Amino acid sequence: MLKYFRIVGLLECVSFLALLFIAMPVKYFLGISEAVRIPGLIHGILFLMYVFGALAIGLDHGWPKKIILLAWGASLIPFGPILFDRKVLGRHTSVD
Repeated sequence: MLKYFRIVGLLECVSFLALLFIAMPVKYFLGISEAVRIPGLIHGILFLMYVFGALAIGLDHGWPKKIILLAWGASLIPFGPILFDRKVLGRHTSVD
């Protein structure tokens, strides 16, 4: 399950960056409002999967609440899930 959480974290990060640096500039600079519809939907689904995955894995692995909240906070910043994976997951879990 941890392996899938890490994959979702990577995909969530990539989708967030694509939304911020590709879809939103197309929307606001080229005036194509539909440019964010599909990337936004994909990112939203991946975001929810990451947030609920952090809760499920955190409870399963006995993480302190602080670590779960840190995972949730990481989902709000670019590259956050990748940094969380590298800096926190290595110390608080064993790889499945």
